Amino acid sequence: MSPPGSEDLSRAFYRDVLGLDEIPKPAALAVRGGCWFRGAGIELHLSIEEDFHPARRAHPGLLVTDLSGHARRLGAAGHAVEWDDGLPGMRRLHCHDPHGNRIELLEPSISD
Repeated sequence: MSPPGSEDLSRAFYRDVLGLDEIPKPAALAVRGGCWFRGAGIELHLSIEEDFHPARRAHPGLLVTDLSGHARRLGAAGHAVEWDDGLPGMRRLHCHDPHGNRIELLEPSISD
């Protein structure tokens, strides 16, 4: 979810920082605002919510390659990264989108 009029901020984060492709919304839904994104087997639909409150605990988990590269891009764009080693077999981090929604990025750990 995102607040009204926030599509450009969403694009700057999800497309330009996370590297997802923006996809067109069907015409019947486009009039409602929001943005849709796709990448590596996922689609993320951000809808507009008039009485918006960011999701602080609930979050999408996005499986990525080059988690360290994502962390660098997030930091360079001014987004704080919180590393979390609590999930065995995965490297992961949490960040927040420009609207305050929690996002998790995961990458399988390399075993020796």
